Amino acid sequence: MKRAVSISIGSSKRNKAVEISLLGETVRIERIGTDGDMEKAAQLYRELDGQVDAFGVGGADLGVMVDEKWYPLYSINKMVRFVKKTPLVDGTGLKTTLEIRSAPTLEKLIPSEQLEPRRALVPVGVDRWGMGKSFLDAGYDCIFGDLLFGLGIPIVVRTAQQLKLVAALMMPIAGRLPFEWVYPTGKKQEERKPKGVKYYQWAKVVAGDCHYVRRHMPERMDGKIIVTNTTTPEDVAIFKAAGVKYLLTTTPVLDGRSFGTNMMEAALVAAAGKGRTLTQAEITEMLNLLHLEPTLQELN
Repeated sequence: MKRAVSISIGSSKRNKAVEISLLGETVRIERIGTDGDMEKAAQLYRELDGQVDAFGVGGADLGVMVDEKWYPLYSINKMVRFVKKTPLVDGTGLKTTLEIRSAPTLEKLIPSEQLEPRRALVPVGVDRWGMGKSFLDAGYDCIFGDLLFGLGIPIVVRTAQQLKLVAALMMPIAGRLPFEWVYPTGKKQEERKPKGVKYYQWAKVVAGDCHYVRRHMPERMDGKIIVTNTTTPEDVAIFKAAGVKYLLTTTPVLDGRSFGTNMMEAALVAAAGKGRTLTQAEITEMLNLLHLEPTLQELN
């Protein structure tokens, strides 16, 4: 049996382990949260390095890929400093392959009139370039809230070119800030702090990182469509209670929850058995062989 482990600085309440079959290989996938403790995560990486087939970086990113330009998040380096043997991925490979299918999947599975008006809010687009680009390419009117939701600056942008400019200006600075300044970690992931409510109300689709979406959404989301991943049964219950109509998870639902892109990419790396990370072409080929598509749930 292959083993893929996602070590996350997120909440330990979201821990989960399941066994799945990928291309004839049984892969045990595990998610271990350290409640915001980056040093505890580092020690877990050290203990398991060389003992498992692939690592996922959970609750954080090694960097963000914006239109093939890589912006590192330097504060995460210390968390993975002991990894020498086991291949390490943060989900970027899936974000740039699987998530580009988000809008086309909605168009295929949901009646056209239920998608009107075609407006999408992406709370943080630099971390979800493939997902955001899929809605732009499908003709949606889009708002990217990176400055508002990420840095508290009350400005939004609407085009791919503007988002690339935001990334070029913001990421060299944000990439050197302590990670908890730009992303909720540990127990902060469970807090609800509505922000940018008028943009949530404007949008038909809210697409992006589950923690950002859930943390800042208003009490009522009647008739909305959420596109995200890493959903637990608790997340789904919150979305359902808020009136969300459809939930599209970009990674498959396994045993009641969808895992993060980092976990699923690690599972693919483990199943491939190459002892290294996979190229975008290899990931795309595996996705096609596995017929892995985003999963749609009707909540209300």
